[in-house]
Amino acid sequence: MRRDTSNADSDAAEGKAAPKVQGSQTLVRGLDMLDKVIDGPVKLAELSQRMGLTRSTTHRLANALIDRGFLTYLPRDGYQLGPKLIQLGFLAQSQADIVQIARPRMEDLAARTEDTVHLGRLDGDLALYLDKIPGRRRVDISSRIGDRQPLTSTGLGKALLIDASEGEWERLFRADQAHGAPKADREIWFERMRDYSEAGHAFDLEENEDLIRCVAAPIRDVSGKIVAAISVSSAAQYMDDGRMDELSGEVRETAQRISSDLGWSPDVRPPRRARR
Repeated sequence: MRRDTSNADSDAAEGKAAPKVQGSQTLVRGLDMLDKVIDGPVKLAELSQRMGLTRSTTHRLANALIDRGFLTYLPRDGYQLGPKLIQLGFLAQSQADIVQIARPRMEDLAARTEDTVHLGRLDGDLALYLDKIPGRRRVDISSRIGDRQPLTSTGLGKALLIDASEGEWERLFRADQAHGAPKADREIWFERMRDYSEAGHAFDLEENEDLIRCVAAPIRDVSGKIVAAISVSSAAQYMDDGRMDELSGEVRETAQRISSDLGWSPDVRPPRRARR
């Protein structure tokens, strides 16, 4: 690990003493410095300007972060994020409990909509229901935590498939139809999936359960990969086309907030795979 040993930025060269930085102020400044180099290597002079600190104070703080692996110094390029952050990122991701992380967001969504909210993920070629918050309306929705449902007939499942190729859609659609999923017209299903993929959310239009409709949206991890989905479900009488359109933005926003809690940023999304 390379440490910046330049003496050009000493306090004497600046003609003044650097301010003494201790305790929580040092911690805050250290975290701020990580944010300042997040987009790539930054040389000392520019980093000092971004931080609003003297060059000597910036130099000293950066070296402390280098010693602990949070920064790396490249002689020609400057400072960049260090290997310790990669290690911490992998540990944080491995320790993340999607149910625990999503729960507060789901509870808020359920309270606002008064409808049932589900959380699920892929389990092979099925949608596995991880959590459920019942709605306040007198609507009986038969889903249970631990249930596995066809991907192609549920809103949750279709949200999980938004990034998949059309070849994968074809495989799953044929498999679900062959294994007893509710009968569906292939052309209509594909047309809707293309629309869902563009919109970033999916609908269940009474396809999986009579008189039950839902709006679903995908949840992404730090890499942009879809790792789960949430849905809002209710009786068709409470879910006309207008309300489903209104709910779409709300469900997408909640899914994006959960994604952000997992480290995702709107700028991070893998390229769409070829549809055909």
